[in-house]
Amino acid sequence: MAKLVSKVYGDALFSLALEENKLDEVWEEVKLLSSALQENKEFTNMMTHPDMTQEKGLALLEEAFGGKLSDVMMGFFQVLVKKGRFSEILSVLDYFQKEAKEYKKIGVVYVTTPTGLTKEQKSSIVERLTQISGYQSLEMNYVVDPGLLGGIRIRIGDRVVDNSIQTKLEEMTRSLSKVRV
Repeated sequence: MAKLVSKVYGDALFSLALEENKLDEVWEEVKLLSSALQENKEFTNMMTHPDMTQEKGLALLEEAFGGKLSDVMMGFFQVLVKKGRFSEILSVLDYFQKEAKEYKKIGVVYVTTPTGLTKEQKSSIVERLTQISGYQSLEMNYVVDPGLLGGIRIRIGDRVVDNSIQTKLEEMTRSLSKVRV
């Protein structure tokens, strides 16, 4: 259910930002708000408290963000309060950011290796992924996982390329377990 809520409201905000020709402006606000709300969970807890009425919530929004946010974001926050969906704010903002990155052709890449990579290796990976992925730019995230033993695992969105020794050993184990002697 939460995924559906974040998709519906995230799509609405994204469509509105495009329609108003303010995608970059709204995206910057979304980044700042997402960070601020993650750091100050008390605000979300207060906004979603059972004793918080719609009127109090709207007044609190005005007090906290009035004059500091664009009309698009302020109106969006008000809709979330009126619909009783403010508890989903972080997932909605996260969904919006994913949609904005896709629209701007920015790929989010997770590269997992058993040891750290050199600058040359990272540069080579970025260059190759840019060529084959269709993205104009890449947001790289490097993770070290000694459990891989060797090789590399790359994830871009829902696509995974797993060329790790750990996975090859697991595949070999599955194959050998099917052999009947």
